[in-house]
Amino acid sequence: MAAGEVKSVLFVCLGNICRSPIAEAVFRKLVTDEKVENKWRIDSAATSTYEIGNPPDYRGQTCMKKHGITMNHIARQITKDDFQTFDYILCMDESNLRDLKRKSNQVKDCKAKIELLGTYDPQKQLIIEDPYYVRNSLVSLIKNPVCIVHNLARPHSFLITFNLIICKASFFFLKN
Repeated sequence: MAAGEVKSVLFVCLGNICRSPIAEAVFRKLVTDEKVENKWRIDSAATSTYEIGNPPDYRGQTCMKKHGITMNHIARQITKDDFQTFDYILCMDESNLRDLKRKSNQVKDCKAKIELLGTYDPQKQLIIEDPYYVRNSLVSLIKNPVCIVHNLARPHSFLITFNLIICKASFFFLKN
């Protein structure tokens, strides 16, 4: 990154209340901890209109608080301007990717590189599953690291989603 150059990343999921605001908050913490927050513009958005105006899901907020990460976001839908102003638009699954590609085709001068966030995962786990529909997704996972490792193959909890996003965001950050 050239001196003074500001990069921008927009994290996207279906409703912008689970995966993408977690990714936004984790990435914001990473760049703040590295003291390069003035070199990044970071945000998150949804492909749908389902949750516009809502705060992040309470389970994600609980997980983030337990890890000391601030989460200040209100759900919004991606705009045409986002495609023209962000360098990277990183989404969580194939459905998000299809929606974004379709929407980007309707935008003149789309500048953003649109990819799955999992593209930057060293283990190449491309998809970050949506934890929204999983009941009791935080059941003792924080207390049991063995359970976390065992469940990494099936990322269906906010804690596992959080860990995967940290891995992916860290890798993305270090690569750029």
